[in-house]
Amino acid sequence: MPIRKANPTSPGRRGMMLADYSDITKSVPEKSLVRELKSRGGRNNQGRLTVRHQGGGHKRAYRIIDFRRDKIDMPCEVKSIEYDPNRSSRIALVQYKDGEKRYILAPQSLRVGMMLMSGPQAEIRDGNALPLRNIPLGAMVHNVELTIGRGGQLGRAAGVQIQLLAKEGKFATLRLPSGEMRMVHVDCMASIGQLSNTDNKNVALGKAGRSRWLGIRPANRGVVMNPIDHPHGGGEGKSPIGGKPQTPWGKPATGYKTRRGKHKVSSRFIVKRRK
Repeated sequence: MPIRKANPTSPGRRGMMLADYSDITKSVPEKSLVRELKSRGGRNNQGRLTVRHQGGGHKRAYRIIDFRRDKIDMPCEVKSIEYDPNRSSRIALVQYKDGEKRYILAPQSLRVGMMLMSGPQAEIRDGNALPLRNIPLGAMVHNVELTIGRGGQLGRAAGVQIQLLAKEGKFATLRLPSGEMRMVHVDCMASIGQLSNTDNKNVALGKAGRSRWLGIRPANRGVVMNPIDHPHGGGEGKSPIGGKPQTPWGKPATGYKTRRGKHKVSSRFIVKRRK
């Protein structure tokens, strides 16, 4: 998906970079696979603000994605490649031989009319989903399960590809885009290929209003606040932060370790951390 520059008809358009959407073949979603998505504006069920800098934004409908790919050994045809406002990659509408339609994450090389399949007997081809046990070493995959049958949780963003490095006993070793290497059970499902919309990282919003369309509200600096509102606030003129950078609630802004000890289940399978 190429990126195009906007014509500089205003200061906001001058630095704007846009997707040209040339890979999209259908603009209206499949009605049976769409659900209402309520905007919560960063508030919980009591109406209290729990996530800052969220709110507003364009109204969206949620597309139900098949992350499980559990229709085993039944071929399906790709009917369309579509835009999804809820994620950065493109999605594909597929129709199975029995007539059922589902949305899946679309790999980069997927085209309308291609035939796909899930299961151990599927070909090693972009868009097909297989257990890691049946995928050759060195292959690039996405939408990888962490727990058998739960559905893909790793590698779901635009342009992502995860490399299958090794298989030993019950576990396969994967290299994630962050550089982290972790082990996953060989019976977990994964889809072949790199995800679509690889140029998503090159999109430049160009103006504050475009950020608001996405539901992102402004973030104010602590240094310009009063001492009652933020640990960095107060002072005459431009004052230094003093001490460690902190959140409005006095926690380290640069983060601190939150993972528990070695008994933590997910930590056991990390071979090499990303940091």
